[in-house]
Amino acid sequence: MSTVSRASLHHLALTVTDLESSVEWYGQVFDVHPVMDVPHPGGVGRILADADHQLMIALHRHETNGGELCAETRTGLDHAGFTVPSRTDLEQWQDHLEAHGVVRSDQADKPLTQSPITDEPYASVLVFRDRDNIQLELFAPAQQ
Repeated sequence: MSTVSRASLHHLALTVTDLESSVEWYGQVFDVHPVMDVPHPGGVGRILADADHQLMIALHRHETNGGELCAETRTGLDHAGFTVPSRTDLEQWQDHLEAHGVVRSDQADKPLTQSPITDEPYASVLVFRDRDNIQLELFAPAQQ
């Protein structure tokens, strides 16, 4: 019986309504920058990466996109989760997100909102949304 090598995430690809605005926002929030455009039938994907290519995000524009907001209650992406070392880092991210137009709210249920940090048994979690309402989460390991 053969075994396969372990897979790891190479990139996160998201469809957005306004490619240039999303490139700017993701660049500011995650410190990722355009490295190449990848044309595809009916649009283009712009690949963003950090300096050492450990975080890569592909933002796609499709000519047929009707401009509707993302909703995790439909088939497709529910959310993307990222990890940070500690709860203190999450607190710093709250300020960082706010500096980039992501307002604090009782819950992250609209574009460019962020929820309070919740402390769950498995992790501390900060939920926020991009300009297309795509839900993103930052996780810090639970303190032992």
